[in-house]
Parts: sequence; structure tokens; C-alpha cells
Amino acid sequence: MPLLLCTYATAGAAQDLKSMTLANELGSVLASEELCDLSYNQSAIAAFIEKRVKADDLGFATNLRMMTAGQEFQLKGISASSKTAHCAQIRRVAKAYGFVS
Repeated sequence: MPLLLCTYATAGAAQDLKSMTLANELGSVLASEELCDLSYNQSAIAAFIEKRVKADDLGFATNLRMMTAGQEFQLKGISASSKTAHCAQIRRVAKAYGFVS
């Protein structure tokens, strides 16, 4: 019985980590919208969530807000060169996610 509980706990922890990683990555993209002078397709964001986030993941929205706010704070003081590099990759990711054309 303990092995079975450990297996479920490990699977749950892996799912939690996957959800938190996705919230962190999406938070970075969302936090960069204004900084990188982008305008995201809101329907595409909703479709992304629908496809990649489990319907019963209660923590995702909270983690996403926290990660987005943290990214916005970190991006306030970046150098011009860092902004150029950051925004170049964010544009690529946003396009890959279907947020921009």
C-alpha cells in the first residue's frame, strides 16, 4: 500500500511541476506583450489554455497570475540589448503559440 501511495504522490507532483512550468512560461509571454509592443489574440490565448491546462487544475490560474506579475517586475529594468534579445524570442514563441500572426 505505501508503494501505491508513493506512486500517486509522485505522479501528482510531476503534474504539479508541469502545470507550474507552463504557468511560468506562459506568464513570461503574457508579461512581455506590452514591453515587446505586441498585441495578442485573446481567443488564441483561451484556446491555448483549453488545450494545455487540465480542466480541474485549480492552481494554474493563481500560479499564472503570480508568474506574470513576477515577470513584469523583472522586465522593468532590463537593458536595451536584453530587451532586444528577450523580445526577439518572445515574438517567436508568441507566433508558435498562435498568439500573433
